[in-house]
Amino acid sequence: MKLSRGEEELMNYLWMLKKAFMKDLLDAYPEPKPAATTVSTLLKRMQEKEFVGYETHGNSREYFPLVSKESYFSKHIKGLIKNFFDDSPAQFASFFTKKVDLSEAELQQIKTLIDDKLNKKN
Repeated sequence: MKLSRGEEELMNYLWMLKKAFMKDLLDAYPEPKPAATTVSTLLKRMQEKEFVGYETHGNSREYFPLVSKESYFSKHIKGLIKNFFDDSPAQFASFFTKKVDLSEAELQQIKTLIDDKLNKKN
């Protein structure tokens, strides 16, 4: 399941904070901050999508992510590859290296990561 842009923004704050009360989440936003009711609505939707859980402390709820950032991002990238690159990671890599302005050092880092992965498979 996918998050809306607003939900993703809120989820990023929750991933960063790991656990947070409503006040902590509101404090994480830059000015102008969203209304508490907006954040509350987003949290409710994210709970229904099973991205966020909470623990009750008196009258307050402490929210926490149920999905890791890595897991969400991985599924998101896999969906992009499937839907926009004919399910071909090679086409995605080709597009990425040609269309994203990468420095020689960044390209070398990517090459090293790929070489390390290939060496572990052998």
